[in-house]
Amino acid sequence: MTEADRLAYLAGEASSVKMPYMLLGGFLLLIAILFTVNRLPEFSEEEGEEGGSIRGALRHPHLVWAVVAQLFYVGAQVCVTSFFVRAAIAGGGVDEKTAGYYLGVYGLLFMVGRFAGTLLLSFAQPSRLLSLYAAACILLSLVAVNADGRFVVLALGGLGFFMSIMFPTIFSLGIEGLGEDTKPASALIVMSIIGGALFPVLMGDIIDRNGDNIQSGYLVPLGCYLVVLMFGLYGYKQRKTA
Repeated sequence: MTEADRLAYLAGEASSVKMPYMLLGGFLLLIAILFTVNRLPEFSEEEGEEGGSIRGALRHPHLVWAVVAQLFYVGAQVCVTSFFVRAAIAGGGVDEKTAGYYLGVYGLLFMVGRFAGTLLLSFAQPSRLLSLYAAACILLSLVAVNADGRFVVLALGGLGFFMSIMFPTIFSLGIEGLGEDTKPASALIVMSIIGGALFPVLMGDIIDRNGDNIQSGYLVPLGCYLVVLMFGLYGYKQRKTA
């Protein structure tokens, strides 16, 4: 393509995203205005619920497990999403536009899974449901690594559905029963989202070492789901500390 054609293409691509970003910016501005003009209720500390510390929080093994599980979960989510289009093209045999469409379906399945998971959590024990979903993600990752054609795309979409409840479930199980250490524990779990910056680098390195084999990189999220499964089976249990 000529330089003029390239510039025209880039201008067209930039123009195509103007409206979505303008709508998103307007929505965020509206939220900011609502928070500005509406007074939020003040929350006071309950007696005996202050004085917690990070050191105190880390004395709870299930909190440490939750931090680690959240680190690996967020890493898995970013890995799956970041390499989705390339995996759908390479493994599923679709073109870039179709792969982008499937990425949108993946996001929709994530949303549906969150609502469905919230309903299921009303009846099922959170740790058991988390374990079940983690096991499903492990199986789907194996399909994404070893299959081809539509099965790869279906597996990637399924990952979106079964990952949907992981973040809030790990979070709630991790801070359960911490009392005054709940606030610092919550901060530790939130900070563990750094996994989203670490694991994609590892996944990219594995892909490069395997001759740009995108599917081989999904061994990384597979390993991450194993950690989440261990948390759901064992790590969430509250134990006495010294």
